[in-house]
Amino acid sequence: MNLKQLSEVLGLSQTTVSRALNGYPEVSEDTRARVQAAARKHGYRPNSRAKGLATGRSMVIGHVIPSSSRHEMVNPIFGDFVAGAAKKYAEHGYDMMFTNADDTSIEEAYRSLFQRGAVDGVVLQGPKVNEPRIEVLTRMGVPFIVHGRSTGVDAQYDWIDVNNKSSFMRATRFLIDLGHRRIALINGLEDMDFAQRRRDGYLEALGQAGLAPDADLMRSAEMTEVYGHHETQNMLRLDTPPTAILCSSMISAIGVRRALSENGLEMGTDVSVIAHDDDLSYLKNGQDVPIFTATRSSVRQAGEMAADMLIQRIKSPNDPVKTRLLEAELVVGRSTGPATNRVQP
Repeated sequence: MNLKQLSEVLGLSQTTVSRALNGYPEVSEDTRARVQAAARKHGYRPNSRAKGLATGRSMVIGHVIPSSSRHEMVNPIFGDFVAGAAKKYAEHGYDMMFTNADDTSIEEAYRSLFQRGAVDGVVLQGPKVNEPRIEVLTRMGVPFIVHGRSTGVDAQYDWIDVNNKSSFMRATRFLIDLGHRRIALINGLEDMDFAQRRRDGYLEALGQAGLAPDADLMRSAEMTEVYGHHETQNMLRLDTPPTAILCSSMISAIGVRRALSENGLEMGTDVSVIAHDDDLSYLKNGQDVPIFTATRSSVRQAGEMAADMLIQRIKSPNDPVKTRLLEAELVVGRSTGPATNRVQP
């Protein structure tokens, strides 16, 4: 059904229907509710191209993927974030566009998108420490939001992030309270801001408990299942292996579990494991009782919130900077228990 047909069904002018659907204040609440109900009933969706012509906007949100981050496209965390964002884009009549750019031409890619009128705003994901993309977009004066934050960047910008430092402090303290003293960290790439914050939380919790950090128990790389498996195998060969392992990803935690099983060790009894980001659509952490004790934060919900914040920035570019810091929940599963002495296979 198009706008003309919806107008005829309602007995209203096309202008009134359009204004009701687009939130214009001069339309009464009764009329607005009636128009929205009819649009839902008849499956009406505004033509984004026509809406763009009327508003002077492209009605498209851009996601620029640096060449060094192409792996993000197959990462379930990235996928859940995008799924949440896409839901909100659709509710507001926006489409989504992905494009790839070499790391050496990121600024050129952003300028091209905005100068061509291809997008109204962009989402920046996976910020690094001292992230240069934030400075570029701030200097351009265009609408954007960051999923995460960047240590070392002084500019004011919109962002949404989970409290990574607090989450890993809490998880490390939980293991310490269970009697663990040899606690390993299998982290992400530590030039990424989230990984640095998680490492800081882990180290601060150790320090508060009077435990000296051990470089042999701290690993950093791209968070894959193979990485979790490989690093766990290596640490189990140490003269004093860890009795607990804190993972920055559910994906690498699955690799940890495989390595423990291959060495005749039971997760939660012989070696405790805590994972982060367990609330993923296609990688569920068990059913009624979680497999992994985990720091839980919905990436899909973060995507929805980020999309809402960016669309508000597009509509009101001069509003004050908005930020959201989400707290992760510590969910206790079957993968943690009191420290034991049986860590040798």
